[in-house]
This record gives sequence, C-alpha cells and structure tokens, in this order.
Amino acid sequence: MEPQETQESPEPKGPAPAGAKNGTGTETGVEAASGAATGAAPAPATTGTVPDAGTVPAPGSGSAPAAGTAPASVTGTGTAPGSGTGTASGTGTTPTPSGPRSLTSLTALRSPDALNLLPLLLAAALWAWALPRIDFRNIAEFGLLDRFPLTFYASLAVLTGGFVLTLRRAGTAPLWPATYCAAMLFALKAPPAILYDNVRYAWASKHDAIISRLLDQGTVHPGTELSGGMSAYDQWPGFFSLDAALVRAFGVDAAASFINWAPVALGLLTVPVLILVYRTFSDDWRLVWTGVWIFQLANWVGQDYLSPQGFSYLLYLTVFAVVVRHFVLPGSAGPLRDRSTLDPAASAVPPPTTTRQRAIAVLILLPVIATINASHQLTPIMLCATLFALCLTRRYRNIGLLVTSGLVMLAWNLTMGRELFLETLGTLREKAGDLLANSRPGFAGDPTGPGPELVGSANILMVLSLGGLAVAAVLLRRKLARSALPLVLAAAAPLPMFAVNDYGGEMVFRVYLFGLPGSAFFAAAALVPAVGAASRAATAARRVAAVALPVTLIAMLAGFLPSYYGKEGMHYAPPGETALTRRAFDRAPEGSLFLAATGAFPDAYYRYDRYERWFFTEQEVDENLRMLKDPASYLAGGIPEGKPAYVLLTRTQGEAVIGEGYLPAGGFDRLRAALKRSPLFEVVEENEYGLVLRHRPAGGG
Repeated sequence: MEPQETQESPEPKGPAPAGAKNGTGTETGVEAASGAATGAAPAPATTGTVPDAGTVPAPGSGSAPAAGTAPASVTGTGTAPGSGTGTASGTGTTPTPSGPRSLTSLTALRSPDALNLLPLLLAAALWAWALPRIDFRNIAEFGLLDRFPLTFYASLAVLTGGFVLTLRRAGTAPLWPATYCAAMLFALKAPPAILYDNVRYAWASKHDAIISRLLDQGTVHPGTELSGGMSAYDQWPGFFSLDAALVRAFGVDAAASFINWAPVALGLLTVPVLILVYRTFSDDWRLVWTGVWIFQLANWVGQDYLSPQGFSYLLYLTVFAVVVRHFVLPGSAGPLRDRSTLDPAASAVPPPTTTRQRAIAVLILLPVIATINASHQLTPIMLCATLFALCLTRRYRNIGLLVTSGLVMLAWNLTMGRELFLETLGTLREKAGDLLANSRPGFAGDPTGPGPELVGSANILMVLSLGGLAVAAVLLRRKLARSALPLVLAAAAPLPMFAVNDYGGEMVFRVYLFGLPGSAFFAAAALVPAVGAASRAATAARRVAAVALPVTLIAMLAGFLPSYYGKEGMHYAPPGETALTRRAFDRAPEGSLFLAATGAFPDAYYRYDRYERWFFTEQEVDENLRMLKDPASYLAGGIPEGKPAYVLLTRTQGEAVIGEGYLPAGGFDRLRAALKRSPLFEVVEENEYGLVLRHRPAGGG
C-alpha cells in the first residue's frame, strides 16, 4: 500500500476522473463503485464536488456534511434505483428511502473513517478475548511469549495494519494515527496492570518500599548509611516525594496500588512531547507518526516503570523539545528556511528568539532541570551532554542554558548527593576509558536457557535494525539530516558515556534509551519516503516503502515482545512468594543480615532500613563458580560473628540468576540443596514459593 502524499504534493492538473480525489480530500464525479456494489443502476450524474463520506476537507474547501448524508442538491433528472419511476429534481428533494438509503449506508461503510475504525474494533475484540486467557501464573522459560494466546498476537498485527492504513490520511486526519499509537501502547503494556495480582518487576517493588518509608517517616535522611546502596535514594528523593504525594492524593495505602500502570501513563505522556520534537523537524505527519510508533516498539529496555529514570526521562525530553523549538539564535538558520534547499518532508527552522526571550525560557526551564537533578543521578549528565552537543551547531549555541544545567547538577551533587558523588568519582580511575567493560550489559556472564538466550538475540537484532535504518536515512536523505541535525547530535551525545562508567552494568541500556528519540525519527525517515518527487527513483522508493513499512513494523513488533516479556519469570511473582518474603523479615530481629542469591525478587527491600542485605551471586562469574563448590561454607564465612543471619531463596531468584547469567544452568538448585543439607543452616520455612534458612553459628544452637 503506497502512502498518500501530503499537501506539499503537486496538485493534479486537468479534470479529475470520476471517483478520483481532488486536492482537498473530496471526491469528484460519480460514485460508480457504490452503485455497482449494490447491483443497482448507477446513481444520477452530479455536478460540483461531492464530499467523501467521513472525510474532513482541507482548510478553505468548505465544510463537509456528516458521513452518510446525501449531497444538498442534485442536478438533472433520472430514475432513482429501486424507486419506480420517480424523478430526482434539482431542488434538493429527499429521494425515496428504499434504494438511496442502502446505497448511502454502503458508502458510509466504505468511507475512510469506517475503514480506519474497522481494524481498531477488530483488534480490540481480539485483545479483549485473549486477555483473560493469558496464563501468567504458569510462566515457563520463555516468559509470557508462549503464554499469550494467538489472538493476542493477531490483535497486535491488526493494529499495525490499521496504523499503516491511517498514514494515507495522516495530514488531514491525524486523530486516527494518534488513536492507533495509544491503542498499541495500551495493548502492549496494559496486560500486567490489568491481570497481575502483585507488583511487576522487582525494582518497582523496591521503589514502593522507598515511598512507603518516606510516608512513614515524613522526611529523608541523606546522611544515613544503609546497606545495599539504599542511601542514594535519600540523596535523590524528588521522584519519591512526588509519588508519596500521589499516594496521599489518591487515598491509597501504598504506591503498589497503581505502580503497574506506570508504563502506560509514562508512555502516553511521552507521545505529545515526541510529537513536538518531531514536528519541529518535519511537516510530514506520516513521518512524525511513524517515528512515534517506532519509538514505542523500540522502547523495550524496561526503564518506563515507576522509577526515577522513567520520570526524569520524560522531563529530559520536555527540556529538549523546548530547546529545539524556542532557542534558535537569530541569523543562524541560513538557507534552512528556504523550501527549495530542504528535504520535501522537512520543516523550516523555527523563528529565532531574542536574548531576553531565551533568558526567560531558561528561568522557566530551571524548575524542570532542578527536578531532574533531584530525582536521578544519570539523567542530568545526559542532559548536559545533549546540550553540549547542540552547542556544536551555530543554530543552538546557547552556552547560558548549558552552564545553568551544569551548575544545578554540580550544586546538587556537592550537597544532597555528596557521598555517592564522591564515591563514584573514586571509581572513575579504574573504569574510565574501559570501553569494552563499560558497554557490557550487566556484570555477570551470558544468560543461559532458551528463553534468556532468545531475549539476548532479540535485543541485539533490535539495536542493529534500528541503528541500520537510522544510519541509512542519514546517508540517503542528507537534506533532512542537515535540517534535523539536532536529532542526529542528540542520538550521538550519550555515546561518550561508555568511556566514563558502566553504571552498574546498565550504561549500554541508558545510552540506547537516550539516543532513541533521534534514532526512531531517522528510522522512520528510511521507511517513509519524501513526497512530491516525480522521478523514477522516487516512484520506485515509494513502491518499495509501501511494502517495507508494514513488514519492518511487524518485524520490530516481533523483536519487542521477547525483549519486553521474554524474562517475565523474573518480573512476576505470585502473592504467596511475597508473603513468604515478608514473613521472613517480620520474624527476624532488627539488624539481622539477609542473604539472597539476587535482589531481583519482589519485596527484597521490604523494611530495608531495619536489616542488612547481601545478594551473594551479584559478582563476577568466576567467584560464583568458586562459591558453588561449597555454598554453605562460603556464605557462613561472610557472616559477621554474632550477627543473626538468614538465607532467603525464592522461585523468582531462581529465574533471575539464570536469566542474568549469575549462575550456570542448574546452579540455583544445587545451591539450594547444598544449604538445606548443611549443618551450618537450618530450615525455618519451606513451601512451593521458596525457602528460608537460619544460620547456626559455630558452637551455637
């Protein structure tokens, strides 16, 4: 299906053929197909322009009648189908109901709005039927991939096809692609929020514990040392303070009541910001909406849950949108406002702003920048890197905003975040410049098992496909890359972070995330060719794109699903596992040490300010292999003398240590069996959800 050209396309010259559309999105001539479809004689010939049912004419073309209404007047005479010998006059008389009414109904069903609505309704029906049949309580090694019914996959495919269909009229009916984008976001990320009877994602439950503590104590303690690096959350409390306020405003007991809806909420809030950014660089609504769609499918890194990163990322995009739209220096655009020098899909550079206007904009952005710094450690660095990259262009050389952002970041790091900031500086000596180690995902070995291995392969393919499309567009559409240079720079700005730190094994995911807006835009540009060109090459490109676009979107959807849901066994835990964890903490005396294979299980940080924690497999693989030779002695040797200690092993931990590559296949079961039979530990509780053991000190009871 070839995408329809935008309003910049040359107007057709000469009389339009019967049934063809003119430049305003209306139809001229006889609607012959409708009459033929009903088996009736053709309708009387008409003069003038008959609005297409369900379409909205372009500005200046007059108002369109409601879908399914007859034209106001018909000239000439003729026999109305199915009505005997009645004659239609030119006075606007109402035709007899039998023939024209059925003809009008059929025409309405074939209208563009009806064609856009039908896939949406079909996808909604398939999705609603599949939802209660998702077997999330029996997750196996492939996560939810083999637990989704076929109708769930069918609903996503139908949504994709419907979205591609809406691109034909994206310029005159932008509500339809917007609706499909929202529907796809909901279809992809709402199932856990609707179905799960527990918090999805261990880190989300960790943040719930932080919010609950803040509500309980009413303040933060940035100078208090807590085990497991939990002090950092008191040093960057902005996001958690906001969520505590939401808990109070909603009148709920904890953030857990709405925590699973965060991916949907943050995704919906991100869409209008992305539109502002993309519309700054393109007038082609097809390109804009395709960029938004690709962004959603490529955002699989799992940072959109209820987290400081997800919240700060939205604010980061907001600052970026304001900068590219309102910080253009006078006299810096040059030929980029001349349509003849631009790509047909490109927008002219926004109007310049004065020094006074930019200063006011900095003051307006200052609270947003301060909130970013109060909420997250890495996002302010990425913001400064992006602003610095924009300063490399004359168009956005705004040193004042860059200096302001840097000073706010430095002020926060030297006050509230001083302890972690100084600790991080101490690690730069050994990590700076180690590109290979800093770009490695995680800090363990390779994932084992068919499910985790599939996820790893899908991640790599998604990165390569997105990057390949974006690079191709930059090289082939150089005029667009020139006018949209800020997006190129924003996509490249995070890359130097690989030379600085590994960010706990997550730097590769954060670099990908912050480069995603620019990469998604240019990936869309590779799939949505420019309109208006009449050369053979341009025509061939449009024909190729008509096939490549839906095929690529389906392929990216196929990559998103394993990347996002392929490890669901370590993201969902039944309530029974959470209850076991809480009982273990509640029965232990305050100050006890809890040992767990990993912190990636729900409520791992329950009452985190009252206990110490040791996640003993979160280390190099060689050390874990040494630990597996004699787990009991290894763990007992790390317990301080006289300290009450407990070992907590849950089913979710077993999924996590394999999925993250901490232990080899079967290693978790060997660990559990060795601790159960060791005289150094005794079983406190064991059920289908996990095992709790208490350490027996040497010579003690």
